Amino acid sequence: MSQPTSELQADTAFKKPDVIARRTRLREFQAQLVERMQTARKGEDAHHSRLGIMMGGQRWLLDLQSAGEIVSVGAITKVPLTQPWFLGLTNIRGNLISVIDFAQFHGGPPSLIDKDSRIVAFAPALSFNSSLLVSRVLGLRNTDEMQAEAQDGNGAPWIGRRYVDRESQAWTELDLSSVVQDPQFLHVGL
Repeated sequence: MSQPTSELQADTAFKKPDVIARRTRLREFQAQLVERMQTARKGEDAHHSRLGIMMGGQRWLLDLQSAGEIVSVGAITKVPLTQPWFLGLTNIRGNLISVIDFAQFHGGPPSLIDKDSRIVAFAPALSFNSSLLVSRVLGLRNTDEMQAEAQDGNGAPWIGRRYVDRESQAWTELDLSSVVQDPQFLHVGL
């Protein structure tokens, strides 16, 4: 009877360091990303560096001046009688922040929340306590290293320039300052 217990303890002992190592690597990655974002905000390349994110299968670029804190998805409290894309409220460092499924707001299907999902809060400069549910944070991207596509003038006012990177992946700038002024975005009630 003691043998299965010792096997279980041995198995648990091997798993714990792996989980701890993964969490440590994740924290280090997030710290490096925050450091790079702060450096890019202060540096000469601030207008060329963007935060790359994935929402609803699309690649988006956020201006570093409008993107705030990036956190793992925690508890989201539903708010009754709101639009389906308004996921609810979450607590980020003591502040209640609304969580928006932008992919669904943009006309796509609801986003799935998995281990790669993150919440990207709006920067305090926007004076809007909101955040985006993103499928994945893809890191900093330099638009100077991408090919800009011709503007067609169609689409929502918060859709900026479109780019294609060296791997032929399409990216679209998302202007959060225009999003927070959009009447449809501001009307979360049913």
